[in-house]
Amino acid sequence: MIICPTCREEIDDDSHYCDQCGQKLYFCNQCGRVGVGRRCTHCGGLMMSPDGSVSQRGQSTGMSMPGFMSYGSSRGEGLTSSMRAVPVLALINDSLNIRINGMNGAIIGRRKGPYTQFFENQSYVSGVHAQLKYTPGVGWCIVDKHSSNGTMLNQRPIQPEIDMTLNNGDILTIANVNLQVIIS
Repeated sequence: MIICPTCREEIDDDSHYCDQCGQKLYFCNQCGRVGVGRRCTHCGGLMMSPDGSVSQRGQSTGMSMPGFMSYGSSRGEGLTSSMRAVPVLALINDSLNIRINGMNGAIIGRRKGPYTQFFENQSYVSGVHAQLKYTPGVGWCIVDKHSSNGTMLNQRPIQPEIDMTLNNGDILTIANVNLQVIIS
């Protein structure tokens, strides 16, 4: 098992993407460790994905830029015109002190995913309730993962396993928790 450098969840050794937050994984070409950044923080080797693409996530700081994910060339040529920033997604409920920064592929739930601290005391939220997705050309989406108490978008229930596009100003309801969608 390996630890995802983005969300710190334990995942299978043969993973190419984190099954919790969806982040593409990069491995050092010298020591094989998983990490973030262009160079390994342990030995200085080049960080590469299993398909051979080189990490474009800046310097080896161990931190990702919140709300951004880059798409680039698979030849490792540095920044290209094909790289573009993903719009920042925030899900907010001020009365419950919830401020979520969206991550592509991230699970929203009481027991799984990077947002458990917001939902662990919300008994109506399922352990694995919903998932955030970003698709170029479509935008941010929410997918209900067969939750017990459902997911609603603008007070309309959504069907499980169907991508529903999120728009700025929408109200996303996870069981009984309302979240305002802010996309910038």
